[in-house]
Amino acid sequence: MRIATWNVNSVTPRVPRLLPWLDQRQPDVVCLQETKLGDDAFGELLHDELTTRGYEYAHNGQGQWNGVAVLSRVGLDDVARGLVDGPGYPEAGGPQEARAISAVCGGVRVYSVYVPNGREPDSDHYQYKLAWLEKLRADVEPHAADAMICGDINIAPTDADVFDPAAYVGHTHVTEPERSALAAIERVGLTDVVRRRWPSERVFSYWDYRAGMFHKDLGMRIDLVLAGEAVAPRVEAAWIDRQARKGSKPSDHAPVMVDLDTAPDGDVGPMVPPPSNPAKRGGGRVTLPQSAD
Repeated sequence: MRIATWNVNSVTPRVPRLLPWLDQRQPDVVCLQETKLGDDAFGELLHDELTTRGYEYAHNGQGQWNGVAVLSRVGLDDVARGLVDGPGYPEAGGPQEARAISAVCGGVRVYSVYVPNGREPDSDHYQYKLAWLEKLRADVEPHAADAMICGDINIAPTDADVFDPAAYVGHTHVTEPERSALAAIERVGLTDVVRRRWPSERVFSYWDYRAGMFHKDLGMRIDLVLAGEAVAPRVEAAWIDRQARKGSKPSDHAPVMVDLDTAPDGDVGPMVPPPSNPAKRGGGRVTLPQSAD
């Protein structure tokens, strides 16, 4: 069973990329984030194309913001939208944003999640991010052994998961509270399968559109697949589909691919294809594009 997760950064302009990618990579389960559509609009856009390809789908959307989906051709059962007792924003007790959906696909409880960005350390959105992560931990814990959390986690687990730790000082995604919240999720019995397979390699899944970050391979690994104790031993390959980040009108994220039981393309990775001219770590201070805004 091939499982993929991809923050498409708005699915509507990405359809010319998404559909050929489905045909080429043939994933059995796909988790999408940042669809930026309501549920009806998502169905109107993709229902015929997905069903023709054998996919059932479930979507949790809220119009022009957020939005997550699970596509499956190995069953789509017990769909759950949102998190149990998940926080709202800007009011904690208000409606949840469309950031989580899960379903049982091929016997695995698969979560597609789009974790809040956090914006600035110690901001109200940062506190919301930490609260949201705790509710994700509580939601997955009862069935963690047979679960997979897939998505844009908006956290680089360690300094090895960013191109230059010094460039991120004072920013979100790398702070100790965020990393501790992610570690707490993993402690319920989940494994970061890409990092387990590639423990010391340079692996990124996101590159800012600006300043030639992609071509210099100045990225972050913030899109993760966390697999439970019954699922992780089945992983035969785990890699970043960097090809999907190339070309015309790409998302700024690349899909993360995980093969269970068999690996149709072999044990490839960590990034396919590898960057041809990556900037060397420590090769000169790089200022993040957003820092210059």
